[in-house]
Amino acid sequence: MAYQVALSPHLSNLHDVFHVSQLRKCTSDAAHVLEPESIELRENLTFQVTIVRIDDTSVKKLREKEVQLVKVVWERAGVKEHTWELESEMRKDYPELFSGSEKLKSDLMIQI
Repeated sequence: MAYQVALSPHLSNLHDVFHVSQLRKCTSDAAHVLEPESIELRENLTFQVTIVRIDDTSVKKLREKEVQLVKVVWERAGVKEHTWELESEMRKDYPELFSGSEKLKSDLMIQI
């Protein structure tokens, strides 16, 4: 009792088989159309992301050790996103984030 749905190419990372209980009849409405965000890529297929700040810290407990995490706010093309990153990696790559001040210098940029 499942249907395979033809999805748009920009939704190719989603599983395309859905149980009938998850499906509803669609009535066409232009207001329901979502456009994917556009990203300006450089010639080497990278884009620019700016670290805004660190919002939170957390400790993830594993079986035999604890892992320190930080919640980082990133900005790309005016859109802010939050991700949890390893504190050790962030300290190594961006030591200025942890040098007493939580403010980030405006010229700090990374490429992904």
